[in-house]
Amino acid sequence: MKKLLIGLVLLLAAAAGTLYLSPSALLATVQFAERQQAGLSARQVQVGEFDIHYYEGGPQDAETVLLVHGFGADKDNWLRFSGLLTDQYHVIALDLPGFGESSKLPAASYDVSAQTERLAAFIQQLGLRQPNLVGNSMGGHIVALYAARYPDQLRSLALFANAGITSPKPSELMQILQRGEPNPLVVTSAEDFDRLMRFVFVEQPEIPASLKQHFAERAIANHAFNEKIFQQLMDNYVALEPELAKIQVPTLLLWGEQDRLLDVSSIEVMQPLLKQPSVVVLKDCGHAPMIERAEETATDYKAFLAGIQD
Repeated sequence: MKKLLIGLVLLLAAAAGTLYLSPSALLATVQFAERQQAGLSARQVQVGEFDIHYYEGGPQDAETVLLVHGFGADKDNWLRFSGLLTDQYHVIALDLPGFGESSKLPAASYDVSAQTERLAAFIQQLGLRQPNLVGNSMGGHIVALYAARYPDQLRSLALFANAGITSPKPSELMQILQRGEPNPLVVTSAEDFDRLMRFVFVEQPEIPASLKQHFAERAIANHAFNEKIFQQLMDNYVALEPELAKIQVPTLLLWGEQDRLLDVSSIEVMQPLLKQPSVVVLKDCGHAPMIERAEETATDYKAFLAGIQD
């Protein structure tokens, strides 16, 4: 009954929004309904100089799954995936500093090394013990570095198309950047946003036109700050190859076979360097499997967790 009511709310909100609501109000309504359906609540905490916003849900006494998004993204990327976990796990999805609703301090550094230490401080601030860490893209780079620096402070690691590896086959993104062409991850126009969606997904999620325009406008408004962060990531790059052997916990490598941002051949580099690797490659899937193939990704992830021997 609860899911039926939430579905009706979403349907009514979408219909009403077309005629009456602003895109931002419609987005807030849809996000609220999706949070409710996923069993998540919005929270925030002060960690050092940063105000960090996050979602939390599921049984408080269950194992914790902590979700870390990629570049230009935020905690909302995990909504549907989270909803498939909160019946069994204590789930937290945060906005990294510099993204989403969390603090964006102009003078701060947002490279992966700095963000790794902020993640460690966030985990300590919330009193999380042995969380299962999951990261996508840049978030995967960060959680992998955390696992290498704090090998006894987590139960497992899952990397969904993580950055930080020089893949044997250069990705389309890497080739574009090497040619000096505009970065497709930094949006400066509505056309850029359309290109980004095609770049990230094999099958794009259905988004009402008004919301798509709103997302594009928000990305355009953040483009200068995102460009600055991306440059910091490049200037202060930390290669994961020397770090992977330090990771002690079971590690899931999950990738979309048609990922154009970070090539799936990265797995060939990572698997031999990890002590306890598992590998899943999803066909007909792009760079964000937790969005594009939420149910399949969650099923594979839960199977991975179930197979861990304490």
